[in-house]
Amino acid sequence: MLAQIDKSWQPLFAGYDLELAKIKAVISAQRITPDYQNILRVFTFPINHYRAVIVGQDPYPTPGYANGLAFSVSPEITKLPASLKNIFTEYVSDTGFNSPTSGDLSSWANNGVALLNTSLTLNLDNKTEHLNIGWQRITAAALAVLAHNGSVAILWGSHAQKMGSEFPTSHKIESAHPSPLSAYRGFFGSKPFTNCNQMLISSGQVPIDWRLP
Repeated sequence: MLAQIDKSWQPLFAGYDLELAKIKAVISAQRITPDYQNILRVFTFPINHYRAVIVGQDPYPTPGYANGLAFSVSPEITKLPASLKNIFTEYVSDTGFNSPTSGDLSSWANNGVALLNTSLTLNLDNKTEHLNIGWQRITAAALAVLAHNGSVAILWGSHAQKMGSEFPTSHKIESAHPSPLSAYRGFFGSKPFTNCNQMLISSGQVPIDWRLP
């Protein structure tokens, strides 16, 4: 599993050998999502590749949807999750770009956005189990690294805001979650994409190219 990660993340993961061994023992006999080779996909890019991070909670529970990037789905998925539909509604409103043709957010990852779920796997037969198997200690450490490196955090909902509390106010965008239950309580109209770029420019960094195909 660790063979996937960029060498810049190796010192972080070296401190969590026991946790990773326990997680691997738990998930090895389960039906999980995303596919095994995509579990650590976020960490295939070097730390300094990332200038922003969007924090999710755990992978989509529908088999075949999750692709290792928070809120993203595999390119062949045509029925988008409701949260992702709402993200795209805000994306069009905020940026003025056309609505994306696919729910695959790989372009954001390629352009410097860490799409990080705080639990990197989900047991398809017990959908809440992996919230408590040790992932969050590792992903919290990864968020601390990204905060130290100057990334801007986009934190949707109370869980993400708690996990991203280490980011300074100048590098943090908080709003309601894009789920249908809360999107109208402050997610719509929050302009996370243009606000992120304004923060990056203010700190002397290159803005994100948010365009999706």
